[in-house]
Amino acid sequence: MLLGFRTVFVKNGEKLKVKLDNLEVIKEGNTYVIPLTDIESVILEGDQTVITTRLLAKFAQHHIDTVICDNTFMPVGVFLGIGQYHRSAKRAIWQSNWTEEHKQVAWCEIVTQKIQNQIAVAKYLGTDSERVEVLEKLSEGILPGDTTNREGHVAKVYFHSLYGVGFTREEECLPNACMNYGYAVIRAQMARCVVALGLLPMLGIFHKNEYNSFNLIDDLMEPFRPLMDWYIHQTILKKNEKYLTYHSRLTLVEFLHQKIKVKNKKIYMNQAMSEYVAAFVKAMETGDFENVQKIHLVNMLECEGK
Repeated sequence: MLLGFRTVFVKNGEKLKVKLDNLEVIKEGNTYVIPLTDIESVILEGDQTVITTRLLAKFAQHHIDTVICDNTFMPVGVFLGIGQYHRSAKRAIWQSNWTEEHKQVAWCEIVTQKIQNQIAVAKYLGTDSERVEVLEKLSEGILPGDTTNREGHVAKVYFHSLYGVGFTREEECLPNACMNYGYAVIRAQMARCVVALGLLPMLGIFHKNEYNSFNLIDDLMEPFRPLMDWYIHQTILKKNEKYLTYHSRLTLVEFLHQKIKVKNKKIYMNQAMSEYVAAFVKAMETGDFENVQKIHLVNMLECEGK
């Protein structure tokens, strides 16, 4: 089945309904029609936006993920269809029987990729050599399951390198607003990829919070976070904007349509995520973690402007 490729961004006061197999958007007396087969994601903003349950059902049937934002424009929910995979029960039983050894080795591979990308971002943004050396030292000898928490140690040095020693991920500032929004965009897309392959998003390999329905997604999205960090610097922070504007939010959504080189072919980021999840599944099936798709910042940089 061919999946959609367009992201539809809906602002306040618009009405959405289904007409035949099309999304119909009514705004200020004007009607816009988009084929459902063209749509990959829909992002809903504003307290006054109206959507019908019939349309939500159509979104689920067409594997379209729906992202809902709060009154600060931050994504707070994702609506996904159920039973998208043809053998979902068999896949769920298989996933619940993943061995601890396989989960720990897979997490080691994921963390290693994330840290390598963080180091690459730090270097490209001109981080001083001493800090880069600390990051590179921390990246050595990551154990299965990352039992020494290299990920956490690297994150502290990494964010201090990018935004200053006093920076924390909790403070209210433009970099954090961009990262929170950008990571939510990645998370929603990764959720779509995970559910499409019949995986249970709440059963993670490292994240195990009983109140988190997206543990596996939070595991798998890690290598993509630094790529978003770089994208934020290049497209928003360089412009010295003070707030996360509507245009900036559209720019962050556009991250999914940036190109990256994977296995010597240039594909869109959302396609890379889909292939990445499929490769992860193969690795868990075979126990060969060389199968885990390599996601590297340099492969994104090779495609910039192309």
